[in-house]
Amino acid sequence: MSESSIKILIADDSMFMRHIIRKHLHKMGYPNVSEATDGTSALSVMRQKKIDVVISDWCMPGMHGIDFLKAVRSDQNLHDTPFIMLTAEAQPHLVNEALSAQVSAYITKPFTYAGLKEELNRLVPHSEQTKN
Repeated sequence: MSESSIKILIADDSMFMRHIIRKHLHKMGYPNVSEATDGTSALSVMRQKKIDVVISDWCMPGMHGIDFLKAVRSDQNLHDTPFIMLTAEAQPHLVNEALSAQVSAYITKPFTYAGLKEELNRLVPHSEQTKN
């Protein structure tokens, strides 16, 4: 699977943060990016179209990222989707809660391009290394 065919969903209530993540993803060669402002709308996107990777914030209005993660993991059609929690929440008990809920990767803000790229390279099934 090439990077250009990978469908990534960003779930974050901050338009600025979604823009930064999208910019990094495009630089890595991932142009196929969808966005959602909370877990409820993100879950709806996932039920409407195939998503290969989720990048989600924890704190969002409506459905928080942890509840979104749990909903994805409990849905038979979605449960294997790689899920990256990209959040400012760094307290050990929250990291442990996400790990218990089977998060694929946990990245704390502020994050780096290299850190996000490393996790995507680890999680995304593709035959060639991502660019840059």
